[in-house]
Amino acid sequence: MNAQADALQTLCPHCGTINRIERSRLGQKPNCGRCHKALFTGTPLAADDALFSRLLAKEELPLVVDFWAEWCGPCKMMTPVFAATAATLEPQARFVKVDTEVAPRTAASFNIRSIPTLAIFHRGKQLVQQAGALPQQQFNAWVQRNLPR
Repeated sequence: MNAQADALQTLCPHCGTINRIERSRLGQKPNCGRCHKALFTGTPLAADDALFSRLLAKEELPLVVDFWAEWCGPCKMMTPVFAATAATLEPQARFVKVDTEVAPRTAASFNIRSIPTLAIFHRGKQLVQQAGALPQQQFNAWVQRNLPR
């Protein structure tokens, strides 16, 4: 396989620049070609409507998304679970938090009716959706079971 076929594009979480990187280098703590900061921080990325739209269109890693709101008790319980999974599974996927109060167009476009709602997207398409908070072990298993290979 040539290097071009083994490469993917990912957005820098700091400056938003699209970076092309070989899959074999994902675990080597690559930096952005523009701002030189880490492409993978092990922390979820907060996305508004514009950023989420850009991620759907440009990000080639799977997106694991937590649709949540500040006032939601179960969402607050899910926050450390989501963050811990992001810390262990990134860069297999990009972990994204979408506050439905900040990104109402995104929430409406995916028919988010209850929160938290967890979803996995790949190449612009939603693969799976799960309503409700999950305990750590169950969430990890759900993500790993549903990530595209």
